Amino acid sequence: MSEPAADRRTLRRNISDLPRAAWVLVLGNFVNWFASFAITFLTLFLTRRGFSVPQAGVALAAYGGGELAAGGIGGHLADRVGRRTTMVLSMLASAGTIMGLYFANAYEAVVAVAFLAGVATETWRPASRALMADLVPEGQRVTAFALVRFSGNLAFAIGGAVAGFLADRSFLWVYALDAGTSVAFAFIALIALPPGRRTPRPEDTERGGYGRLFADHAFVLFLLASVLLVFVYSQQQATLPLFVVQSRGLDPSAFGLMLAMNGLLVVALELPISALTMRRQPREMIALGFFLVGLGFGLTALAKTLPLFLVTVGVWTLGEMIAAPVSYAYVADLAPEHLRGRYQGVYGLAWGVGGVAGPWLGTRIFATSAAGFWVLCGALGFASALLALGSRPRMPSPGPAPPEPASASSAP
Repeated sequence: MSEPAADRRTLRRNISDLPRAAWVLVLGNFVNWFASFAITFLTLFLTRRGFSVPQAGVALAAYGGGELAAGGIGGHLADRVGRRTTMVLSMLASAGTIMGLYFANAYEAVVAVAFLAGVATETWRPASRALMADLVPEGQRVTAFALVRFSGNLAFAIGGAVAGFLADRSFLWVYALDAGTSVAFAFIALIALPPGRRTPRPEDTERGGYGRLFADHAFVLFLLASVLLVFVYSQQQATLPLFVVQSRGLDPSAFGLMLAMNGLLVVALELPISALTMRRQPREMIALGFFLVGLGFGLTALAKTLPLFLVTVGVWTLGEMIAAPVSYAYVADLAPEHLRGRYQGVYGLAWGVGGVAGPWLGTRIFATSAAGFWVLCGALGFASALLALGSRPRMPSPGPAPPEPASASSAP
């Protein structure tokens, strides 16, 4: 018997086989992350305009609420009106709402526009992932999504430095560049991307919509695992800095070094690691990654010096690098073609739920027992790994296959 095709695949071959449109998506992710600094500087911008810190916090929370809503909206639009159309509309709306944030004066307007900016800015993401799944066949998607993450992490690192330089001169440049890059990518997408799959309403009714999605037990278990995992992972911004500085007495610069190490490791090692993970069972790799994330945060309870903290960061960063690209590819592999947008959107929604619950609930538990909280994080990571292992897809029942729709996902 010949060697399975997936086993013959290499990272270099997967990269060279990516269609041109997939590279456009990688470029788009770079552009979006590079210029995503308007929200990063929102609190500072609003307080300099005379709003209070709590008011700025509410505006930032409103943006997060918009991000949460964007998963379902973006996934639904990606399937119904098409991937490219959704991305173009999202980018243009993002540009408008970002500039609206700069010019809004009344506090109520700031909060409302912040929510709309969260929706507009994140609606493109499920559509882009669904289009990547349209373009790249199973067996090569881990590499494709690893490239997307690589471009995003690299862009965020570079963009942060550029944003700081611009903010020292004028916040108008910060918001204008953010909006301008969104408009630029909207036109690039319109010209260089195929429309992608679109599901007409009759076909959606016949083949099931969200009902079929939530009847997919493997996907539902994976969603539950992801919510637990994101709850743990979000502690890097919620409770970890409090523990490092207040409980262990280290300087804030020590925490900054920990975050820098995380980013450097992801940029340097995630692509090579994906060359190994793409050859193995995705559920096992996801479970391993989730377990390592939980273990790394659990070991935080024992760390008292910066070198020990850096070891814990290395452990949970390794888990992140193993699990993240495989997770996106796994969702793409699970999803029926006509539901790819909604699968990616609901997966993004699970990240949003965990991301909101993590800081809100985590800080409250942390306040009662700092050391015990990290043990809880380790336990949640272990539980998420077990759920991921249990998310075994059902074998399709025999029967006539539905007619193949005309493909709209080939590279131009």
